[in-house]
Amino acid sequence: MDKKDIILVGAPMDAGKRRQGCRMGPDAYRVAGLQEALADLGHHVVDIGNVSADPSDVPEHSHLVTLPECVGWTSALARAAQDTAPRGLPIFMGGDHALSMGTVTGMAAHADQIGRPLFVLWLDAHSDFHTPDSTGSGNLHGTPVAYFTGQPGFDAFPTLPVRVPTDRVGMIGLRSVDPAERARLEQDQAMLADMRSIDEHGIKAPLIAFLDRVRAANGILHVSLDVDFLDPSIAPAVGTTVPGGATEREAHLVMELLHESGLVCSLDLVELNPFLDERGRTAKLMVDLAASLMGRRIFDRPTRSF
Repeated sequence: MDKKDIILVGAPMDAGKRRQGCRMGPDAYRVAGLQEALADLGHHVVDIGNVSADPSDVPEHSHLVTLPECVGWTSALARAAQDTAPRGLPIFMGGDHALSMGTVTGMAAHADQIGRPLFVLWLDAHSDFHTPDSTGSGNLHGTPVAYFTGQPGFDAFPTLPVRVPTDRVGMIGLRSVDPAERARLEQDQAMLADMRSIDEHGIKAPLIAFLDRVRAANGILHVSLDVDFLDPSIAPAVGTTVPGGATEREAHLVMELLHESGLVCSLDLVELNPFLDERGRTAKLMVDLAASLMGRRIFDRPTRSF
């Protein structure tokens, strides 16, 4: 197995929505043994601690939740991604999904610097393709894909150094998408695999097809894993539960196929709210999935007790 330099980056962002708790996510991953699990696979793992949001002079918005803080996190995490990517494979321990506005932006800039296109695999119940103008809730954790693909309405945010075209985005696990979001994504040729199609055809086929596109373009792949990609019966520690998510076996298969592809350059672990967890079971499952992505095989999984 190819040994990697893995850099753990804490992103205790809790600004993308009103419900609080995701700021505890990075420490929950530490307590659940993420660094140890990856080191046990032979990788060199360094935890560089937590990023802090940059100061922002953007004014508060009457509808958008903590807009100035989200802007500050976006610039800080974009810089953290650009700083760490040349030195290894960064894993961003979140934090709510608005953090991907920064992580993907930074990884896209890194990909541009090395002359390769960045693709993004979005493992999530939601497409997160709202803009600040279209979001009904005002929660900016529902907008990162629209931001890094260059949709209008993000004037308050840092200007994108490199846009990720929508046709380089693959989404697996969808089951709560507004009709307008879906129409725009389909029009722009994003790869969409909802749970209905996964039930009918399996989770492997759309993933392999997307990985083939990444490989054909000589691209690199950023993976953004939201806790609500998983079924809430196995991963309760998320404030946006949607029934009918991926099973533990499906999720491990995705991670093992991603490992075998050799294309993954960075990873987000997002929306873990330890306040909602049951004896750490969600954090431990997310650690197990990260280990599968980094080379742990199915018969090497440890026995877990709760």
